[in-house]
Amino acid sequence: MSDVISQYTFTNLKRSSTAERIVEKLITIIKYRNLKEGDKLPPERQLCEMIGVSRPILREALKALQVMNIIDIRQGAGAYIKSLEPEDVVEHLDIVFHLDSSLYHDLYEARRVLEAGIAAMAAEKINDRELVFIEENIQQAAVEIDNEQAFFDRDLELHEMIMKAAGNRVIPVFMQSINKLALLTRQKTNAMTNTRKTTIKDHEAILMALKNHDPRESAAAMERHIRNVERAFLYEKVEVEQ
Repeated sequence: MSDVISQYTFTNLKRSSTAERIVEKLITIIKYRNLKEGDKLPPERQLCEMIGVSRPILREALKALQVMNIIDIRQGAGAYIKSLEPEDVVEHLDIVFHLDSSLYHDLYEARRVLEAGIAAMAAEKINDRELVFIEENIQQAAVEIDNEQAFFDRDLELHEMIMKAAGNRVIPVFMQSINKLALLTRQKTNAMTNTRKTTIKDHEAILMALKNHDPRESAAAMERHIRNVERAFLYEKVEVEQ
């Protein structure tokens, strides 16, 4: 495996190179050097030597590839190719969103605009059965608040239910792309206990507005929710970078 990869020649990257460029190099290896699903990438130290970068920058690039479902990083075992299906190999624009922190604001802005509009539409069309399901979702999330994965699943489920209640067949096409790009940010904020508690309160406020069939308040409640998770994400990034 490493012999195949070592045949690929790199020009050393300057230390100022971004993780985006490293991701592109790694994807080039995966796509054009015949690496297959289940194959193991070389150890981090070897990759650092091959590409000419520090380990922290390499790890950032590997983490991005994991989020994009291209590799699987196994604790203590290394990184393995996870999937090479065309729909799973994320193209350049997705890589930029994952690695250029200046674009996170744009991502949250897009979520505020789209999801607030979706909530307003749902307020006008939602039925009692859908409201019961949303309320049960929030109650279950409160029970599972200390279980990160379960809470994460309930969160995604709630937003999906509101989108379906909006009754628009085109919106899901746009939200599929937004949700894919937002996966990394949602995973990070979901890992914060205080943010999970805030999310419960936010979801309850959204539910109340939906029960009142109030489009304006439903949109406002959803926008407040997205702003809260955005602040949590940006604060977490600042804390890590300090």
